[in-house]
Amino acid sequence: FGTGTEVEQEVEFMIPDVKLNGKSVREMGWIRENIDFPTPQSQTNTIVVPGRNSPIRYTEALGRVSYQPRSFTIVLSMLGTRKQYDQKVSELVNQYAGKLIKVIRSEEPDVYALGTVEFAPVYDPLLRKGTITLECTDGDSYFYHVKESEVVISGSGTVTLQNDFMPVVPVVITTGETAFSWRIGEDTYEKSVGAGTWEFPEMELGAGENRLSVKGEGVTTFRYREGRL
Repeated sequence: FGTGTEVEQEVEFMIPDVKLNGKSVREMGWIRENIDFPTPQSQTNTIVVPGRNSPIRYTEALGRVSYQPRSFTIVLSMLGTRKQYDQKVSELVNQYAGKLIKVIRSEEPDVYALGTVEFAPVYDPLLRKGTITLECTDGDSYFYHVKESEVVISGSGTVTLQNDFMPVVPVVITTGETAFSWRIGEDTYEKSVGAGTWEFPEMELGAGENRLSVKGEGVTTFRYREGRL
């Protein structure tokens, strides 16, 4: 049998929770009743041309699929008097209403959603129960990794940048003269820079492994935030 502390930690882990900008709603006195994070739909545009058996599709007009904003809802509840409920609602609304916030679910603590949230409170005096619905309609399409990825190489060599699903351009920090070369599909790219902080739009990382050649005397650091749907 586990110790009392271990049991408490396990029970705590099993209780569903949501963090708003790093703050737990459970610790604020709320119970998470329900959440709904549907997958965002792709941006589609088709044109039906008379005489053609298939429409012209522009879903990948820019070379990749783009996605509509993510919508999500979170329902919280609490038991207590109307005064206690109003106080809890006031704390939530004043901190987060209409503001851009990071939302982390306890089921996936390594990623967060980003969007603005509006509130809809309802109190039932007979049950002495209050609920509040948090709704977002303009969220970013992707879930972002909480921890930023960082890869460091000293001197020359080949570096592999592992990336999740979302395309991302890394920030490159060099401490001396450095030359880069890499391939994307059939295209080959080369860049030579001095010491500094750089972003190369052509160095967009795809899903999976991305290999680059680095030649230089100093230390090169790649930083980027991964994401997925």
